[in-house]
Amino acid sequence: MVAAPALAVRGLDAAYGRVQVVFGVDLDVTAGSVCALLGTNGAGKSTILRALSGLLRPDRGTVRLFGNDITSAPPESRVGLGMVMVAGGSATFPSLTVEESVRVGAWPFRRDRSRVDQAVDAALARFPSLGKRRRQRSGTLSGGEQQLLALARALVPGPRVLLADELTLGLAPAAAGDVLATIAGLSADGMAVLLIEQSLRRALAVAETAYFLERGEVRFAGAAADLPARSDLLRPVFLAGGEGV
Repeated sequence: MVAAPALAVRGLDAAYGRVQVVFGVDLDVTAGSVCALLGTNGAGKSTILRALSGLLRPDRGTVRLFGNDITSAPPESRVGLGMVMVAGGSATFPSLTVEESVRVGAWPFRRDRSRVDQAVDAALARFPSLGKRRRQRSGTLSGGEQQLLALARALVPGPRVLLADELTLGLAPAAAGDVLATIAGLSADGMAVLLIEQSLRRALAVAETAYFLERGEVRFAGAAADLPARSDLLRPVFLAGGEGV
């Protein structure tokens, strides 16, 4: 018997005002895997993640988390049900220490001091370089370290599904490799990861499955290893400036 996906999306439409951006998207993400969500700029990738996390109300369709319909659930309840989103870019609080920044992730159960301490210690244990800098200001970390810090904070609530939006954007190759290695490790531990990634090469290094969007519609859904053969989809990407999608 095939296990139900951790995250299942069916017929998702999403819009900003009267401008529809996403059209009838179906996708599945299984536990213990990385699923890459790819496409040209403006294809609707981040809009989908906003709809899945509850930051944007979809116009149509359903979102199910471990079989439970969460389409209309508020963002904070989705965290409690096991889904967290982490975005690339400036994802830290510069004036807070590393430990204080990670503790922000414990907001849903902030009154349980013992649970908070255990969750923060467990998150930092996954990132030894951060654990050694608990008292250092977050704003003094390198770009790659700040992205790892954002991931550490996202792990504090104990998610089973992670939505990752362009975490390697603007990072040096070595730092991007560290971030993706962490993503791969999380999936190996059983987490379901939906990853938006600019670089096709980087995405294929960690993803088992992939969806390719064009103008808000899914044009490819299947094994990530099969995507490079779709020159009809990828050619506009390369013409636009390299390997980034």
